[in-house]
Amino acid sequence: FATHNAHTAAAILHMADGRDRFEFQRLHGMGEQLFRLLRAQEEIRCRIYAPVGAHRDLLAYLVRRLLENGANSSFVNQLVDQEVTPEQIAADPFDQLPAQPSTAIRSGSALFLPQRRNSRGFDLDHRPTLDGIDAARSPFRDHRWQAGPLVAARDHYRGTPLERRNPALPDDSLGSVRQADANDIEVALTAATAWEAAPEARARILQRAAELYEAHFGELFALLAREAGKSLPDAVAELREAVDFLRYYAANVTAGMPVGLFACISPWNFPLAIFSGQIAAALAAGNGVLAKPAEQTPLIAWRAVQLLHAAGVPVQVLQLLPGEGDVGATLTRDPRIGGVAFTGSTETARAIRRAMAGSLAPGAPLIAETGGLNAMIVDSTALPEQAVGAVIESAFQSAGQRCSALRCLYLQEDIAESFQRMLFGAMDQFSLGDPWLVNSDCGPLIDREALRAIVAYIAEAETEGRLLKRLPAPQAGTFLGPTVIKVAGIETLQREVFGPVLHLATFRADELAQVIERINATGYGLTFALQTRIDDRVQTVCERINAGNIYVNRNQIGAIVGSQPFGGSGLSGTGPKAGGPHYLERFQRHPAVPTGPTEAAAGAPAPGDLQALIALAGTRRSGAAISLPGPTGESNRMRMAARAPLLCLGPGAAVAAQQAELVRSLGGVAVEYGVSSPAGVLTGISGYSGVLWWGGEAHARVLEMTLAATDGPLLPLITGRPDSGHLFSERHVCVDTTASGGNTELLSGMPPAGGMR
Repeated sequence: FATHNAHTAAAILHMADGRDRFEFQRLHGMGEQLFRLLRAQEEIRCRIYAPVGAHRDLLAYLVRRLLENGANSSFVNQLVDQEVTPEQIAADPFDQLPAQPSTAIRSGSALFLPQRRNSRGFDLDHRPTLDGIDAARSPFRDHRWQAGPLVAARDHYRGTPLERRNPALPDDSLGSVRQADANDIEVALTAATAWEAAPEARARILQRAAELYEAHFGELFALLAREAGKSLPDAVAELREAVDFLRYYAANVTAGMPVGLFACISPWNFPLAIFSGQIAAALAAGNGVLAKPAEQTPLIAWRAVQLLHAAGVPVQVLQLLPGEGDVGATLTRDPRIGGVAFTGSTETARAIRRAMAGSLAPGAPLIAETGGLNAMIVDSTALPEQAVGAVIESAFQSAGQRCSALRCLYLQEDIAESFQRMLFGAMDQFSLGDPWLVNSDCGPLIDREALRAIVAYIAEAETEGRLLKRLPAPQAGTFLGPTVIKVAGIETLQREVFGPVLHLATFRADELAQVIERINATGYGLTFALQTRIDDRVQTVCERINAGNIYVNRNQIGAIVGSQPFGGSGLSGTGPKAGGPHYLERFQRHPAVPTGPTEAAAGAPAPGDLQALIALAGTRRSGAAISLPGPTGESNRMRMAARAPLLCLGPGAAVAAQQAELVRSLGGVAVEYGVSSPAGVLTGISGYSGVLWWGGEAHARVLEMTLAATDGPLLPLITGRPDSGHLFSERHVCVDTTASGGNTELLSGMPPAGGMR
């Protein structure tokens, strides 16, 4: 028994039968007097434990010991504190803990109170919990679901049932789905209505839906494993995220003006969480929703919509249209759709933007969350064991099928060889197999098409001599062993490889600034991670990197709703961040009433060089960071970084001035350039983040088509008041504050007690 606590030692001696079948241990230089007395009085054995090793190995260990033994609650600390009485020191800590709960540290369920209750957690290291999960999902091990569109005023569908199979076990048939046809889509659009219920009623129904999700965890875990290839930890995280979305948006329901009808187009890699999050946000804002799930995971979406309907969401307000890409294409070209929420590839987002520009009302919002070329930098001060764990989780969890996943790892040359050995050794412990099984670390790729594409990519790298490591994979199903490929840098990656493929590059200590420049030059800006124990480096890198979500000394996946709002900028998305305080704004209308001259009387074209005016406008400093709730040992802070200028085109100088004044009053950067006709104004122009136009639809359509045709980030046309997401890009930084040795917040926040080491 390793302890310096007299109460612990006394309890052990009281319970022990004899003295010859156990021993105590103490650290060299600590507990000397205690064990001198015990040896004299009780004839116990005590082994002195002296840590020995190199500086790089011992430093973190010694810091942890210092933090633990220096904590207010530590027995060793209290023993030398003259203000602590012997009675307090000798008190039983288990008697004191319930009597003195920490007011500084919240329990898991109360983490987000008073706004909302946290989602239910599942301890997968707890045997009774695992038994409960098995009991709940076992009825669905061989269950077959029969799914199809869920459309108001229709209960019969003509489509041919398409069989759904388990990507891990091709012989496992989950059931079938009937896809929506053109007639189903038309019926749904005709029947669709906005949700006119009072905000309080909408919130109650979304809360009820969250309860139903949790009550049906067994069926949902089974579906996530069998249809989406989710391991049990991933299934737990996905259900919790979906529940968190429902409760978070329910808690943020407002009485604003809805857009009308929203098309929600979701991906297969988070078929429950993102699907539910898009829908919950649109419903919370009072919109009607036509949900188009990914063609690979329609059964999960179908069951989720059933639960939302059971909670009280009217069928005409929420309708499900499963199918292939043509269903989404039809929705994004229909003028009855008021806005689109999309998560998927950047290329598909561009196609949606072009379709919307030609058919939907000018200014219809597109909320797009797209991919990224996400990097992690590991410097020579990082704790290797911790960094290796973060790399494994970031690159290979969920078979690398996350938009947040690590794609390019930069190792400082000084540690590259030893770190690589440790990384490859950790990879060898990775287990691939049926995601239903608890001992499976990694499930399959989603389908054969994805597998073929990545296998071909790896084969090319192997031919070029750049394949460093590849794990074997089961022959059945669509499994792919985690793979590491050598690259010169992130600039050599032509596209995102959406699977368990990690690209590895090295850098010299004096090249850190250039590495950051190369990462930023990709144009993506989703997630980034830094492993270091130098505080100045953390601050410098976080200020310079262009990423929506930055993680320090931890993995870069698994953003928590309300704690780590998720979303990128540039080629990685439009914003605002999902699960953040500004997301619902984009699902509502913000009409503007111009007070300037009419378009016909707008006057002469604006003078001056528009590109020069953009350059002169510059940017504003980012706003102060705000702290967001989270668990102890973790810091979550978000700041609003000013976007590039918004072009205020009027029509006319007076309206443009009004627009610019509004933008500046909200903290943004504006360029006034009032014109009577916007035709050709944007030709060859760059360096702006969006356009304000409060004129007629014909000219607005010209602007929409022009913006949709531009390369680079997706730029909005704003036909009303801009929301905060038009003016600012949200930047979130999550820091594992325990990485420097211990959880100082936890140790200092606990009340004094006769605690254990």
